Amino acid sequence: MLDSFLAIADPTRRHILERLRTQGSLSVTELSEPLSMTRQAVTKHVDVLEDAGLVEHTWQGRRRLHRLTAEPLEDIADWLAPYATAWDRRLLRLQTHLEGEDSS
Repeated sequence: MLDSFLAIADPTRRHILERLRTQGSLSVTELSEPLSMTRQAVTKHVDVLEDAGLVEHTWQGRRRLHRLTAEPLEDIADWLAPYATAWDRRLLRLQTHLEGEDSS
């Protein structure tokens, strides 16, 4: 799971994951189009995502297509869920407290 956390820590890699989530399988060339970096730099980011198990590739003829594999992200979400619940309770208490001060 640590590899997944390290992989999603970078905004470029999060952008790549979001594109794969919304657009399906894409080549490195397609992934690099909206980014202001070289294909080689995008390839390095994709390699990190593959090493973390968040992306896998298949071949379609001569094109290497990458696709999102969401299982590691589900593990992260499951691990974070109790923390999110605790923070939601704290923020609700803070909101209630602040609203109580406004009505005084």
